[in-house]
Amino acid sequence: MFDIYTIIFLALAVFIFIRLRSVLGQRTGRERPPYDPYSRRDAAKAPAGASDKVVNFPGTAADKPAVPAPVEPVDEAEPAPARWAGIAEVGSAVANGLDAIAAQEREFDAKHFLTGARAAYEMIIVAFANGDRASLKDLLARDVFDGFSAAIAEREQRGEKMETQFVGIEKADIIEAEARGRSAQITVRFLSQLISVTRDRNGGVVDGDPEQVADVTDVWTFARELGARDPNWKLVATEAAS
Repeated sequence: MFDIYTIIFLALAVFIFIRLRSVLGQRTGRERPPYDPYSRRDAAKAPAGASDKVVNFPGTAADKPAVPAPVEPVDEAEPAPARWAGIAEVGSAVANGLDAIAAQEREFDAKHFLTGARAAYEMIIVAFANGDRASLKDLLARDVFDGFSAAIAEREQRGEKMETQFVGIEKADIIEAEARGRSAQITVRFLSQLISVTRDRNGGVVDGDPEQVADVTDVWTFARELGARDPNWKLVATEAAS
C-alpha cells in the first residue's frame, strides 16, 4: 500500500509535468524548419550599374544571420481576403500564384519572404559594387552569377573601382508569383535609393556622382524548389526597369 508521502510525491510529479507541458508546448508535426538566409526563368542579365544564402535570404557560410522567429502556417480555411492582405489583391494573378505556392508549402509566408528579399537585394547590390564574388555565389543562380562575375572582371581589367552607398529601399512589391511544378518563382519590383560612383585608376569619376542620391528601379526574380530541404531562394533573373 502507498503511504501518505508516496501519494504526495506522485501528486507533485504530476503537477510539475502538467506545468512543463503548458510552458514548453508540444510538437505538432507542423513546425517550420529553421529558416536559413530567397527552375530557371529567362536568361538573366547582369546589372547595368549595380546590380549568403538568398532570402533569409542573406548570410554567408561564415556569417549567418540570426534565425527569424517562425511564422505559423496559414490555415487553409482562412478567408482569401485576409491571406495576402497588403501583398496582393484578392483574385489577382499574384494572389493566385501565391496560393499555388502555399498549396505546396503551407508554411510559406509572403511578408516574411519580402523581408528576406529586401535584405538580399541590399546585400547583392553592395557585394557587386565591392566585387565580392564569394557572397554573390551564395545568393545567385549560376547563370546570374556568371553575368555578375563577368561584369566585375571587366571592371577590374579597366582598373576601375565602384563605390556604392545604399541609402534604402522605398518600396518592394511582388508583381508576379507562380509555381511551375515543384519550382516556385516570385518577381519583386524594388524602388531604392543609392549613391554610386565608378572611378578610374587615378580616382577620376567615370560614371555616377558621389554627391547625388539616385532613384533606382529593379525587377528581380527569385526561385526555389518547393519541398526541398534547402530553404534558400536564389536570384534567377534581373531587369532594370525604366
